[in-house]
Order: sequence, then structure tokens, then C-alpha cells
Amino acid sequence: MLWGKKPQTTTAVAPASASVPPIIPKLDEPMTDTMRKESGSIGSHPAPTVLGRSVILRGELSGGEDLLIEGQFEGTINLEDHCLTVGQNGRVSAEIHARQVVILGSVKGNIRAGEKVDIRKSGQVVGDLVSAGIAIEEGAYFKGSIDILREEAPQEPGPHEVPGSLKTELS
Repeated sequence: MLWGKKPQTTTAVAPASASVPPIIPKLDEPMTDTMRKESGSIGSHPAPTVLGRSVILRGELSGGEDLLIEGQFEGTINLEDHCLTVGQNGRVSAEIHARQVVILGSVKGNIRAGEKVDIRKSGQVVGDLVSAGIAIEEGAYFKGSIDILREEAPQEPGPHEVPGSLKTELS
């Protein structure tokens, strides 16, 4: 007799992955010390401005905040008090001036950083580096020269040189 039986109800259980948001693969982590020395806690530091993968820019770029380039840029970049990160997809052909520069993508051009240039293993740089600190991870590609900046120490007055015509040779 079908009327006397209660229909069995089945509850469908969704796979665990259906309720969990998709996991976004992490790229190499940007530098942990990219925030300004004067800024407060990490929570008060705004996220960097991002030039996305589809962005192609040419010209002169300057700004008052950190910048992440995932697209293409050609020209000059001036972020004297901030950090420039060239992401894994970033392609930059520029003269760069920044406080810190982190390279995971490709850079062609000279880089001048007040604090540090960090070339990660996926990074490629063709150009000269001038900075107080430089880190090149194993596997990274670098072709150019390196000039380490040192704070100028006050020079002590040294002995005066004797002009060549007054020097005598001992025999």
C-alpha cells in the first residue's frame, strides 16, 4: 500500500568546494617592507595602485603611492617615496626612480632606488642598478651594472699633494 508509507526524503549534500570561494593562486609575495617608514600599522596602509594585465601605457608616470604593474609600460617612472612592483605579467621598458623596486616580471632600463632593488626568481632585468641594497634571487636574470649607494661620510682634510714638478726621486 503506497498511501500508508511516508515518502523517503533525501537531502543532497553539496560538495565542499561548492560553498568555498575559489582559491586564487598566489604569485610570489611582494616585499613585506614596502610601506613607508613613517606610516603606522599595516591596516592603515592602502593597497597599491594596479595597472592590470590588459593595460598598455606609454609616457611619464609619477605618483604618491605604491604601484603594481601587471601590464605594459614604456617611458619613465618616478615614485621617489614609494614602492614599484613589476608583477609576473608586467613588462616595463623605462627609466625607474623609486624608494623600492620589486621585479617579478621583465624590466628593460636603468633603475635607481633609494632603499632596495629586489629581483625575484621569475624576474628579468636588463639595465643598470643604483641602490643602497640589492637582492637577486637565484634563478633571476640580470644583465647590467650595479652601483651600491653609501651614505656620504664627512671627509677629513688629507695631506696636500705635492705637484709633480716638485717631487724628487730617490736613487
